Amino acid sequence: MTLFRLFLGICLIAIVAYTSATIANHGWNLLPVFFGDMAAMGWPGQFNLDFMTMLALSAIWVAWRHQFSAGGLALAVLAFFGGMLFLSIYLLIHSHRTKGDVKTLLLGEARARQA
Repeated sequence: MTLFRLFLGICLIAIVAYTSATIANHGWNLLPVFFGDMAAMGWPGQFNLDFMTMLALSAIWVAWRHQFSAGGLALAVLAFFGGMLFLSIYLLIHSHRTKGDVKTLLLGEARARQA
């Protein structure tokens, strides 16, 4: 669990640093670039589509983990739009809340108790 948490911390720092530099150099204008690359049907667009489906999977998992509660659905929106920035923080917090129990981390508290 220590290596996993270290990985999450490194991802968080890298994403914050890279995103900060990107915003400083190019502004907040992500969506036209993101979807423009997809519309062009090139490799950058293919990567963006692949990435967007991973974001959707992350969001669905977060909602499912919280049993599609209102809070879980709100977290799912954050997961979709926040990407690894959100997921690294979310998993760091829950890895501590679950005391490193991977079963509970992946399933959520209620489902882990039932399994």
